[in-house]
Amino acid sequence: MKFKMVDKIWFKIFTVVLFSYVFIGGMLRPLNPGIKELSPISVKSGASVQIAVNTYNTHLKQGEVNGYLKLDSLYALPSKAVTVNGPSSGIFDFDIPAVFPDGQKSSNVTLIIASKTDGTFIRPDAIWIDLDSTKAIQAGMNWQKDIIKNLPVASNVGFPFRLILEETIRNVFYHVPLWFAMFILYSIAAFQGLKFIRKNKAEDLMKSYSYNRVGFYFGILGLLTGSVWARFTWGTFWTGDIKLNMTAIAMLIYAAYFILWNSFKDDQLRGRICSVYSIFAFVAMIPLIFVIPRLYDSLHPGNGGNPALGGEDLDNTLRTVFYPAVIAFTCLGLWLVNLTYKLTRINHKLLGE
Repeated sequence: MKFKMVDKIWFKIFTVVLFSYVFIGGMLRPLNPGIKELSPISVKSGASVQIAVNTYNTHLKQGEVNGYLKLDSLYALPSKAVTVNGPSSGIFDFDIPAVFPDGQKSSNVTLIIASKTDGTFIRPDAIWIDLDSTKAIQAGMNWQKDIIKNLPVASNVGFPFRLILEETIRNVFYHVPLWFAMFILYSIAAFQGLKFIRKNKAEDLMKSYSYNRVGFYFGILGLLTGSVWARFTWGTFWTGDIKLNMTAIAMLIYAAYFILWNSFKDDQLRGRICSVYSIFAFVAMIPLIFVIPRLYDSLHPGNGGNPALGGEDLDNTLRTVFYPAVIAFTCLGLWLVNLTYKLTRINHKLLGE
């Protein structure tokens, strides 16, 4: 491969335009309304409760807001009164029925807020209700069937509001695509290393080195963006999470590649050892990053039963920016590899190797 496509001006314009779209589209689109905090989170049946709610990116107005506690797909409970304290806070009054319709002794219920201005937004499993056996025989308000209908829909569709993530969900356009691009670059590096072993061509070796070098930079950036994300969502830059530790080990394995590269003066010896090591590093990365973390509990999405790309965190609005971001970072990686390859060839000729 002579990098003919990467040298084309249209490729560079395409990469810049795609990055501009990712940055502008990923930053300017607002988040959907959401429920940040509520209190109390645990109540007894047969009681009248006031649930104080703090919301995000809302414009609550008195007389335009209703609340519901959803028990299941059939039963729910409307609020008897709503007091709006501001555009992002309010108090919802509920009379909790004394018994559950299906005879349960406890249950998590979902809080639903319907606003004419902001549409409908929810907090799944928001409140825990325990059955108060002393009130189980008392008459009171009952759970109602099929009352959640024709709820208002927001006119503008933004990115999903996810508790804890909030605005940091935009990092999905940078952190994850960096890993996608890194994996693609490392896979090509291993392929080029295999070509060198078979054909013994210096250009294959230099290409393998260039792909590994840019892939390693992307991996470091992936670790840094993930670490910053962890600080805002998990409260610390690094944890003992299996995914993080295995990824760090994979990066250390690749770091050793560059130590090997600078440890040999003989081109043939360097080429064969580094090419074999490049293949080894790529093969080792697969179980370290994609297999072992799935066998254990993990905070990181995509591992230990915690969904990632197939879960609710990546909806269709995010996909409109996420997939172009993957393409943009991959194109940037190829562009940087092309430049690195040219510099490597120049150094090779200047040193007379």
